Amino acid sequence: MTGARGGGRRLLSLASLRPLRRRDFALVWSAALVSNIGSWLQTIAVGVLVTELTGQARWTGLVAAAAFMPIGVLSPVGGAIADRVDRRRLLLGTTIGETVFAALLAVLVGTGNATPLGVTALVFAGGCMTALGFPAYQAILPDLVDREDLLGASSLSMAQYNLGRVVGPVVAGAVLVAGSFTWAFALNAVSYGAVMVALLMVRFKTPPRAAEGEPAGLWARIVAGARGARAEPGCWAAIVTIAVTALLLSPFIALIPAVTLKLFAGGEGATSLLIGAQGVGAVAGALSLASLAGRFGRRRVLVVNLVVLPFLLAGYAAAPTVAVAAAALVAVGAAYVGVLSGLGTVVQLRAPEVLRARILSLYMVALGTVYPIGAVVHGALGDRWGLRAVTAGGAAIFVVVIVAGGLSRPDLVAALDDPAGAVDHEVDSQLPL
Repeated sequence: MTGARGGGRRLLSLASLRPLRRRDFALVWSAALVSNIGSWLQTIAVGVLVTELTGQARWTGLVAAAAFMPIGVLSPVGGAIADRVDRRRLLLGTTIGETVFAALLAVLVGTGNATPLGVTALVFAGGCMTALGFPAYQAILPDLVDREDLLGASSLSMAQYNLGRVVGPVVAGAVLVAGSFTWAFALNAVSYGAVMVALLMVRFKTPPRAAEGEPAGLWARIVAGARGARAEPGCWAAIVTIAVTALLLSPFIALIPAVTLKLFAGGEGATSLLIGAQGVGAVAGALSLASLAGRFGRRRVLVVNLVVLPFLLAGYAAAPTVAVAAAALVAVGAAYVGVLSGLGTVVQLRAPEVLRARILSLYMVALGTVYPIGAVVHGALGDRWGLRAVTAGGAAIFVVVIVAGGLSRPDLVAALDDPAGAVDHEVDSQLPL
């Protein structure tokens, strides 16, 4: 009996890695990892560059906002397109666009013409390409793995994103010390080549045919996606929750460079350490999600992470040294990825297939629109009241909002779980785990 239990635990521990047995998923995952390392290399370099140029936390938040703000405007457009066109071609086109703007950023800095406004503008342009392509990327995940491995695939996607957060700062530290900002941006441009190669090697399913009576116009399809999201309680609960998280908690990510420079008098090395620490925690958390969900239930794990995250973030805000802050960010990273991956999986599983990319794009709108607003507001308030107070205050407000929301709308909390008695989502508009 003990041996059987031990074997079950060993199998359970591998749940998050099962999707990598699928060739197409492994190719896309590996390419995305290379690209994300380059993206984090650029993110750190941009944050340090504008902070050194201006000495103001608000510019640090503004340049981070520039990368995410397009998601609020263009993700629904990308989602509506991804539900009707060849998703591989769409992803190739947007990846080429990201490459061009990263290269232009390297040229701008290399020629000595970098200004805070110019850097922010190019980061914004690259963010537009990301916003158009990301709904298609998210929508292809259920096509690359079996249904029972979708949470593992979502967790692995978050793991590779955060593994890039770990490796990227290490590379950034070496490049910025031994090289220059120009090299950092040029390497990011080169990293997109891995994505293009993977996309050319993988076959994607064609998008499902539009439902009978569905409007053909772009705006009308976006509206149809919004109505579908509002009608599905699990999707709606996930979208609302990620918006609250993005406003009150997520800005700590954008302000890490400001924290290291203003609170700990650190430089590029300290910034890389803190971002890397969060990435280590996020990777560990992502790899454990499928196993924990299999043992305790997906909704329970998500709710625990939602409750724990603000307290961990308050601990980070109170950290007296860089070392303590790094240790706190390991825990923050694990809980934060649990929230993002858990909520994203709710949408992946419950969205109707014909609306999947559009509803996922609305999820990204909630994150991509509110996060940059929060980053700018937290940065401005941090300049006035202190970064520690603003981070801890956001965490405290989050606790109040989540508790009040859970007590007043228990039906939305219940909707984060698997739909009871669900049938195939093409018929019932819900996808069970």
